[in-house]
Amino acid sequence: MRLLAPLLAAALVAAGCTESGESPAPDVLRVGLAAPATLLPADIRDQSGRMLAGALWTPLGDYDPTTGKMTPRAAESVTSPDRTTWTVKLKDGAKFHDGTPVTAQSYVDTWKTIGQEQWQASRVVKELLRAKEITAPDPLTIRLVLDRPSGQTPALLSSPALVPLPASALASRDWAGFAQRPVGNGPFRLDGAWQPSGGTLVRVADAPGKARVIELKTGDAAAQYDEVKAGKLDLSTVVPGDRHEAMHADFAQRHVMWALPNVSYLGFPLTAAHFSDTTVRHGFALGVDRAALEAGVLGKQVDPAKSLLPPAVAPGERSSTCRPCTFDAGAGKSLLTQAEFPATPVHFGQSQANWLRPLADQVTKAVGVPLAPEPGQGPFALDIGLMTPSPQEVLSEIAKTTGYASDGFADLLKSAEETESADSGEVYRLVENQLLRDLPVAPLWSGHGHAVWAERAGDVTATTFGGVDLSAVSLH
Repeated sequence: MRLLAPLLAAALVAAGCTESGESPAPDVLRVGLAAPATLLPADIRDQSGRMLAGALWTPLGDYDPTTGKMTPRAAESVTSPDRTTWTVKLKDGAKFHDGTPVTAQSYVDTWKTIGQEQWQASRVVKELLRAKEITAPDPLTIRLVLDRPSGQTPALLSSPALVPLPASALASRDWAGFAQRPVGNGPFRLDGAWQPSGGTLVRVADAPGKARVIELKTGDAAAQYDEVKAGKLDLSTVVPGDRHEAMHADFAQRHVMWALPNVSYLGFPLTAAHFSDTTVRHGFALGVDRAALEAGVLGKQVDPAKSLLPPAVAPGERSSTCRPCTFDAGAGKSLLTQAEFPATPVHFGQSQANWLRPLADQVTKAVGVPLAPEPGQGPFALDIGLMTPSPQEVLSEIAKTTGYASDGFADLLKSAEETESADSGEVYRLVENQLLRDLPVAPLWSGHGHAVWAERAGDVTATTFGGVDLSAVSLH
């Protein structure tokens, strides 16, 4: 009997059964995820929220930063004769889950509302609202007239934060209530209210071979990983660091990793006397062992930087890792000696990030300059949560936060923005190269997501701004 128990358990797992012996319904997908902070699309800051927003809403389009091309989704087309006047044609017949039509005015009213709120997306919408005109000349047409040419408009419009909200939500402005019972225009609707323990998505239109119902369960990432192995869950969208290596063996052909829309830098106070010297900034950059931090305190949830621009927006891969992105303690110490940098404590802070002290200890040991993890006139952590796949957002934020300005930088950035999106990569690379020379920030890392799934699931894919595409997952 003692031999039969493990054999029976193994058979149940292989058959996709639960411990109770009950097989999951053939059209129900069971998904484990971290609890999202909110389901209000314009204020989403985590990958669980982005994944659920991708199921509940359909964006205007999907933008590929490597090609500069936008694939229309809710839009029929996004066109411009001069990159100043843009016309968005919507697909006919779209409706919100409450049955009301999605019109051009839905977008115009939503964007104006977002611009008035202190939400994560407000800065992106404020860029959009600098347009001289945003109107809905007819129910299926959005017209934008910008104050200057921008080839990045398709990238901005593809932001999942700019999806439409129904008129009832815009009228009531009960955002807490709406986040609990969101009404979108996407492939799934939320059945009932969202609870701390999870919720249920129901597909709006038939899709043979795909999940009709998705049961969402929040909880501990390690426990959910083990539940997928045991057949209690079909998909887990978070893999903790202590399961990272095992993932490749446990789910050899059933795991996926993707770039997340966040990036971290070590910023420098350019107005402080000690950091006005580019040599000093490069010295500190070379003293950061990104790989050690990634494997340690960061729990293998990031990718050490290879360039200034993260994979989520990069205009093509670099042929090699940028010099300030590498760890070279000897070279870093030599540069600081050459610059006659004083061996007195340098304050490093302005953030609550858990990696501040390990990085400070690491750099202190590498370059011989005491780095104290507390607020002061020293380097600082700069974390950027991206809302669009446009390089313009990253580069503008770096310049704004550090106060960086130099001859030609503003002109280059302006030229990159005005260039046709499909051809702007080369110009953005020139902007990036100038920043890597002057180094107002040292690239550290960008985030990545993981997902693992059981044998009964298939067609699991993920994107930077949408996470796992729940609508595409098949069941067998």
